[in-house]
Amino acid sequence: MQTPSFHGFLVHSTIVVVNRRELQTLADIRLREARVLLRARQFSGAYYLAGYALECALKACIAKQSRRYEFPDKKIVNESWTHDLKKLAAIAGLERPCLQRSNSDAIFRRNWDVGTRWTPESRYGKTHKADCRLFLDAIMEENHGLLPWIEAFW
Repeated sequence: MQTPSFHGFLVHSTIVVVNRRELQTLADIRLREARVLLRARQFSGAYYLAGYALECALKACIAKQSRRYEFPDKKIVNESWTHDLKKLAAIAGLERPCLQRSNSDAIFRRNWDVGTRWTPESRYGKTHKADCRLFLDAIMEENHGLLPWIEAFW
């Protein structure tokens, strides 16, 4: 019996197996989708998908730590199955670089605070235009945004 697939991702039961490159691609796709929704004034959806872009970017950083043919550390694997952006950043080894950047860049620090408040539970709420714009700016801003910064580590 052939394993079902979805856009190139293997599906085993309910687990989707993705690698670092696929997580990077997903981060880009989710961010593009969020921009489309923002332009369509669908602020709640834009906020939600932009948060997933950030999550995928952090998980790409975690995936970069894996070595081919090495058995992964169970604790890291289990802890990576979270949507908590601060926890993912810690697992990815970004705590110290984040602290250093935050100490030297107040705009980045503010963006980090805004960006890491996202949770997947936001799908149940209503996000207003101002909050959505603030969040997307925090993660996309060219010089102080979270995604451009994270991309240096993925």
